[in-house]
Formats: sequence, C-alpha cells, structure tokens
Amino acid sequence: MVNKMYIYRRKAQYHETDQMGIIHHSNYVRWMEEARVAFLDDVGLGYGKVEKLGIVSPVAGISVDYKRQVEFGDEVEIRVEVQKYNGVVMEFHYEFYNLTRGEVCTQAASRHGFLKDNKIVSLKRELPELDRLMTEYMDRSGMPGNV
Repeated sequence: MVNKMYIYRRKAQYHETDQMGIIHHSNYVRWMEEARVAFLDDVGLGYGKVEKLGIVSPVAGISVDYKRQVEFGDEVEIRVEVQKYNGVVMEFHYEFYNLTRGEVCTQAASRHGFLKDNKIVSLKRELPELDRLMTEYMDRSGMPGNV
C-alpha cells in the first residue's frame, strides 16, 4: 500500500519575508507546526483535545534542509507523513513543494514525545482511545507504525 501524505497548503505572506524578499528560514518551522496541527486535528488527535486530557507533546528534535527559496506570494504545499509512532514517540517528515515554481523547496523532520505532569508517558497506556485513532490512521494509510 502506498503511504498517504497529509496535504496542507498556504500562501507565503509578505510579513514572512526577509530583506531580500525571500521567506525567512525561521518560518519553515512555523509552517511545519501549522501543517502538523492541521494533520493531528484531522485524525482526531488535535492539540486542544489532547491537552485538555493533561497530555502535552513537546518537540524533541527538528531538522530542516533548505533546497530552494520561497518568495512572497508563492503557494506552498506541505506534505506531512508520520514516519514513526509507537505511543511514546511520534516522528514526522515534511516535504515543502512550491506549487508556484513547481519544485521541492524544503525537506524537514520533527520528533515529538508525550508528557503528563512533566513525565514521559505512553499514549497506549495513558489515553488508549487516542492511541487507537493514530494506530488506525497508520493502518489505513499504509504508513509504517508502531516501530
């Protein structure tokens, strides 16, 4: 089965540019978060819902590989894939595709954990109904999971 990517689109805004008219590098991390939050909402694991249940999901690591620039007004498609999920750790891969120019402009990854009361927890044990949502999503989409 082919891996399913979650697609998030946005238009590069003027206030996100640097003095050269190019999107400032720090905005890609913000865009990753926008895409990730939209994806998690879509699968039923939205931050608002999870945090109301006492779980937070801090970023444990980020990597970003800039390949091509994005300029004001360009439309960007951010393709999000879950690379790993085991109840304790969730890793995402992001591919930024500049629809305006027809090219991949950035590739990135982020790694997240789950905490309750500042202690690492497993969603499998702490919130099995949310773990089930993610596991079902991974099974439906053919994404590698529970590694």
